[in-house]
Amino acid sequence: MNSNRSRLRRTAAITAAAAAALVLAACGANGDSPAGHDGHTMSASASAPASQGQHNAADVTFAQGMIPHHRQAVQMADLVPTRAGSAQVKKLAADIKKAQDPEIRTLSGWLTSWGEEVPAEDTMDHSAHGTGGMMTAEEMDKLEKSSGKAFDTAFLEMMIEHHEGAVSMAKTEQADGAYAPAKKMAEAIVASQSAEITQMNELLGKN
Repeated sequence: MNSNRSRLRRTAAITAAAAAALVLAACGANGDSPAGHDGHTMSASASAPASQGQHNAADVTFAQGMIPHHRQAVQMADLVPTRAGSAQVKKLAADIKKAQDPEIRTLSGWLTSWGEEVPAEDTMDHSAHGTGGMMTAEEMDKLEKSSGKAFDTAFLEMMIEHHEGAVSMAKTEQADGAYAPAKKMAEAIVASQSAEITQMNELLGKN
């Protein structure tokens, strides 16, 4: 009995070893050239996780930082229709809100899919002032209480600082992030907000 059992074990081990050798030989034959099986598998495995949402800590930091940043910009833009004196400032504010509202939803969706915390709506506590160009509560209050040309000037000066912070955050994401859609959004933020900074500086020159 023991002898038979031993023979069965040896036979099974030999069969498994032979099967493994055949698999290795097949892979080796296909992987001799860069275009072979191994090269294809490597490229597929490298691209698949990215399409499924591969991300890193920099992506999370970007999303969690940009959401309250965008919310404040939208809050500033919401003050414009009833306070601004310049039609150009009103159009600029509308463009800012139109661009940033959808980005807030996209960023929130990414964080949710990654199992990360989405900044709450009531976190506009301005604790991030000094980073990212965020305005203090006092600055926001002063803006809210102004109107006409004084409002236009304050809004443009504050939004330039705000945009400069966003551009800096976006450039960090471009350099350190891993999630392709986030890096693409960062690229768009750098381009659009840099252009708006130029536009706002020109409008300030006309005041």
